[in-house]
Amino acid sequence: MSGDLLLAVGVEDFPLDTGNTAWILASATLVLMMTVPALAFFYGGLVRTKSVLNMMMLSFGTAGVIGVLWVLWGYSESFGSNVAGGLFGNPFELFGLTKLGIDHPSNILAGSGVPAWVWVGFQATFAVITVALISGSLADRVRFGPWLIFVGVFATLVYVPLCHMVWGGGMLGADGWVAAVFATPLDFAGGTVVHINAGVAGLALALVIGKRQGFGKVAMRPHNVPFVMLGAALLWIGWFGFNAGSAGAANDQAGLAWVNTFAATAAAALGWAATEKIKDGKPTSVGVASGVVGGLVAITPGAGFVSPLGAIAIGAVAGVLCALAVGLKYKLGYDDSLDVVGVHLVGGLVGTVLIGLFATQNNLWSGAKAGLFYGGGLAQLGAQVTAALFAVVYSGVITAVIGLAIKGTIGWRVGEAEEVSGIDLAEHGETAYETITSGRLNS
Repeated sequence: MSGDLLLAVGVEDFPLDTGNTAWILASATLVLMMTVPALAFFYGGLVRTKSVLNMMMLSFGTAGVIGVLWVLWGYSESFGSNVAGGLFGNPFELFGLTKLGIDHPSNILAGSGVPAWVWVGFQATFAVITVALISGSLADRVRFGPWLIFVGVFATLVYVPLCHMVWGGGMLGADGWVAAVFATPLDFAGGTVVHINAGVAGLALALVIGKRQGFGKVAMRPHNVPFVMLGAALLWIGWFGFNAGSAGAANDQAGLAWVNTFAATAAAALGWAATEKIKDGKPTSVGVASGVVGGLVAITPGAGFVSPLGAIAIGAVAGVLCALAVGLKYKLGYDDSLDVVGVHLVGGLVGTVLIGLFATQNNLWSGAKAGLFYGGGLAQLGAQVTAALFAVVYSGVITAVIGLAIKGTIGWRVGEAEEVSGIDLAEHGETAYETITSGRLNS
């Protein structure tokens, strides 16, 4: 999804392509499914019984806030004209999407024949899943209202600017400062914009908000492993829209991205299972499900830029490293409840950096170069490392400021007693399951 895909007016130059349009519409629907229900089930199964509804509500609430914000200023700020040297787009240029309405029916995505309306919807689902991913680092302790406020502020100040910088023609694109020094940074479907961004934001909030009561002392096991497996399976299916849809058309690059997504994910699941077997003696179902997600994360930035052999290598490396990384929270003392850091930050970094080794000669964006293993030298590797580090610093610093501002005003957490008794009942007045007490069913 490069900045080269700009809006053009004039149906004579860019006629409607119904096949490409249908594919992007279908892809957008698949990506929305990745948040509701896929991520909601995946995260919901990983938490304890008393927190499952709140966990799922964080995903649904994210979709609600982004759905409104994206129409008003989110899309314009992502894909409008450069402001502040390409830091973000003009939020008023397409405010409310009025310029995409009845007066401008021929707005077409340049070169693909996809109406701008369709691209608006596709991009909206990326914003939803990115912010929803962060919620996994905050399980069991965060109130619903402050989360909704965070969603709106984070999307405006962090997600949307990074989206513009990478995909909207901003400072991390073909005309930006990284490209001038090294090469154009490559991010096919969201290594920097989505996964590094969400992963480091999750770490920042986990540090700001603090640990759950009993963290490291009380067992906090997943309450419903079938939910976890179901969520992972739906994420895998939806991810084909996420990655293959990011080609912007139903073409050969979309096909390559589909195959790479499948191969890398399979390799990562095997890599995670092998790591668990060597380290702990047994591969677990939760581990394999997490390996699936780790592989999906890692192949996302390079899905359309590497060969299937490169995809297998990237997936295998990610499966092993993510499996090892999820234990860091116990050694370093931060409570990333559902391993957003271990899976999304680590997986995103692996996939983004390894493009610099495995990018092939074909299908590269303007100004990008082949990877080191394909004769391109160190230029692309330098671009990937620089872009990844920039995303870490940008997202981490601003997210920490947002988190501290909320903590210092309305506060993030439920009370201690409410956290112990259950956040579902405290925040939503309901529980996920009925329990049998004294021979009677109770809510």
